[in-house]
Amino acid sequence: ECDRSRLGLAASLLEKRRKAELYIYVKKKKKLTSLCTKSDEVKLAEEASKRYGSPGPTIFSKVIDKSIPADIIYEDDKCLAFRDISPQAPIHFLVIPRVPIPRISAAKDDDAELLGHLLVVAKNVAKQESLSEGYRVVINDGKHGSQSVYHLHIHVLGGRQMEWPPG
Repeated sequence: ECDRSRLGLAASLLEKRRKAELYIYVKKKKKLTSLCTKSDEVKLAEEASKRYGSPGPTIFSKVIDKSIPADIIYEDDKCLAFRDISPQAPIHFLVIPRVPIPRISAAKDDDAELLGHLLVVAKNVAKQESLSEGYRVVINDGKHGSQSVYHLHIHVLGGRQMEWPPG
């Protein structure tokens, strides 16, 4: 019980830190308009709730509904891509589904089309970002995977030589 309390506190503190970092970052960027209306977002949230339970809102759900702005570089009806607020490479962006799947291990088998779409978007945005020499695609899952936000997200890192092993 004590360990769970400490984990909950640590997750809460991490979420607050990421919100603070995002707030500082977005003060420098202009807010972009949404391709989806608020009612579309409500429908997506209802669908996700039916499929995955009722995970609380994350910083990414707030980026999706535009309650916090982000440097969005791609957006469609299934996902969006935006620059990471704490880049680990010269080019570092995230691709997230609009439906808030908490983690890759929670994805359903019938999410295959959406998961494939996320990878195709990652590839296309990497090309748009001129990552012709290559890039790394990463999905963190759970505690041991160092997942910090429980909304599935794909990291795309490039613009430098990556090291192996990664971590």
